[in-house]
Amino acid sequence: MRILHTSDWHIGRTFHGNSTMDALAEVFGALIAQVRELSVTENPVDVVVVAGDVFDSATPAGPAYTLLGDTLAALHDTGAKVIVTSGNHDSAARLGFQARLLRDGIHMMTDPLSIGEPVTIDDADGPVHFYGIPYLEPAIMRQYWAESFEGGVTLRTQAQTMAHAMSLVRASMASREGRSVAIAHCFAAGVDATAGLEREVRQGGLDVVPLSVFDGPDYVALGHIHGRQTLSERVRYAGAPLHYSFGEQHKERGSWLIDLDAPGFSSAEWLALPVPRRLVTLTGTLDEILSDDNIAAHADDWVCAVYTDVLPQAEPMRRLKEQFPHCAMVQHAPVGGAERVERSYAARLESAVTDTEHIEAFLEHVRAGQGPSERESELIREVLDERVVAEALV
Repeated sequence: MRILHTSDWHIGRTFHGNSTMDALAEVFGALIAQVRELSVTENPVDVVVVAGDVFDSATPAGPAYTLLGDTLAALHDTGAKVIVTSGNHDSAARLGFQARLLRDGIHMMTDPLSIGEPVTIDDADGPVHFYGIPYLEPAIMRQYWAESFEGGVTLRTQAQTMAHAMSLVRASMASREGRSVAIAHCFAAGVDATAGLEREVRQGGLDVVPLSVFDGPDYVALGHIHGRQTLSERVRYAGAPLHYSFGEQHKERGSWLIDLDAPGFSSAEWLALPVPRRLVTLTGTLDEILSDDNIAAHADDWVCAVYTDVLPQAEPMRRLKEQFPHCAMVQHAPVGGAERVERSYAARLESAVTDTEHIEAFLEHVRAGQGPSERESELIREVLDERVVAEALV
């Protein structure tokens, strides 16, 4: 059996205030084309798995539903079955509601109480059981699984909750012949998350799920992390099909093409997806960033500009957008600023004695540690001297 593993579509997410719907539609078109091209070969894609975070919010706008429906229908028209689970961004209830409206061969697995009930799909080597595990919130799940825990043990962490879910999967596997695939949306041990992107609701790492929890199935398709990662040969993240932050700019976009033979996992191949608009971070002084070479190379890219001028520049975003129409982010990071000893404004004022030192303390505070220039010091002295003369004449 051949399985295409994708995840984290986040339909409806914006990129620094810009819609991603057109870009995502382009990427979905490429993904559908890949499945369609394989459908006429000796090894077509039998099942497309979407491992959670289909939408970016629990209440997506109408166009998000349209894009999802069109994409699922097009994938199904290639001859492949489609299995979708919900993630922490989705509303499991809303995704689940669509299940009854979808055509045969498209499965929405969003009910946590049905984790032990797989979707079974047969191939020449026999049945393959697909176990969909939606995103599980411990506080919600403990009311459903309370009787499963005795002696005062409760579900408090993602690790405990996922471990119980996988125990239900293994119990079901034991009662059935054939191979199995688990689909889950969580933060597994050993992953490298994109800082500031994968929202980790955790304290002290309590929601990190140990890799051993996923023992049993022939393949585990994970979602939640936006970059592809291989935790073991049979446990993988596919990542998101589109770049959703500058922190992801160097991470490839695509999906895993998984082959199961009669004994189980056989191989994995990465299928890359196109990037509609590249992301680039340009660092240097503002003049260096606005050089002719940069403009020629990156005028059509999403740009994050990190300018290193000692002083903040006037209207940097306006100047950047004149040359980089898709400049989405600008940051001021003065050279050596991070190396300076940081003190609070109150501490600077406390150590200041003269009026000159008070002004210098203020300038250091608003300029990330950079005090007045030599010319500015002269001007400060002139103004203060004029004030002293004026006060003496009163």
